Amino acid sequence: MPTALRRFKPPMTHSSAPADPSVFPCARFIKEIGRGPNGARALTPEDTHALYSAMLDGRVGDLELGAVLLAYRVKGETADELAAMLAAAHASFEPVRVIHGTHANYRPVSIPSYNGARKQPNLVPLLALLLAREGVPVLVHGVVEDPGRVTSAEIFAQLGIAAAQSHGDIESGLATRRVAFAPTAVLAPKLARLLALRSRMGVRNSTHTLVKILQPFAPAGLRLVNYTHPPYRESLTQLFSTHLDAAAGGALLARGTEGEAVADTRRQVQVDWLHDGVCETLLVAERSSPDAPAVALPEARDAATTAAWINAVLRGDAPVPDAIARQVGVIVEIAGKGTE
Repeated sequence: MPTALRRFKPPMTHSSAPADPSVFPCARFIKEIGRGPNGARALTPEDTHALYSAMLDGRVGDLELGAVLLAYRVKGETADELAAMLAAAHASFEPVRVIHGTHANYRPVSIPSYNGARKQPNLVPLLALLLAREGVPVLVHGVVEDPGRVTSAEIFAQLGIAAAQSHGDIESGLATRRVAFAPTAVLAPKLARLLALRSRMGVRNSTHTLVKILQPFAPAGLRLVNYTHPPYRESLTQLFSTHLDAAAGGALLARGTEGEAVADTRRQVQVDWLHDGVCETLLVAERSSPDAPAVALPEARDAATTAAWINAVLRGDAPVPDAIARQVGVIVEIAGKGTE
């Protein structure tokens, strides 16, 4: 019989070899979440926590990890699953502690920055610096660079605020200037490893949602949480309303500007304060009007131009956009609650 037609015989394997006890078995979980958009079922909170903890610890094989990430990409996470994943995420890194000085009247505020700017200037650094000027300690955390986008880290660098290189850098930055930028790899290295899989897989995963709702502080601070797709507003509202107690800190929820948690200068979006099991609307959405006066923004969106414009605003040479001024006012008010 020609060689090409001979039946293939697999190599001999030693089936009696014990399985690696450090590898987390995922088949039964993938069977539940991997049935497609119509047949997939949510995992229990206990199973979700166990699975995501194993993913953070690197105990899930590459094949199974890819399957889990894509299954959740198709299925989406329920509020119960998000809460369980978030608990595992918080247990995976050391929280930031703010040394209160002259700003003891305000809870610290965290601003996630994971999208950057594509079409509009990235004004997250302006928001952070305006809050710091009011006495509110602000931690911005996110990616350092993102091809095709202008990140907050790049703008902060132009403003003379270097990215933190250690946990101590984060806390000292908050203590001395009331603002710090922390790369995810410094704040939460295990989460950063899962975020980095985007470049390998081509799509985002559940961790991109989790980093936007992290509570980085202990005691808890105020989180700015934003969403891009409307369905996430419902799941995030349910998450904060039913799963997180008062000790976890509240959140200000709004639709993001290109995925960033800074007010859209073109229109007023709805801002909800999620706290103590309730959802309280603080700012009502308004449609943009063609008769509204144009907002003077930097002509280019690159980091150097944006930073120069932010400095002009901070000096008073250019006005603070109205939408951002309103956002600052709301955050200052909420950050000051419960500190008396």
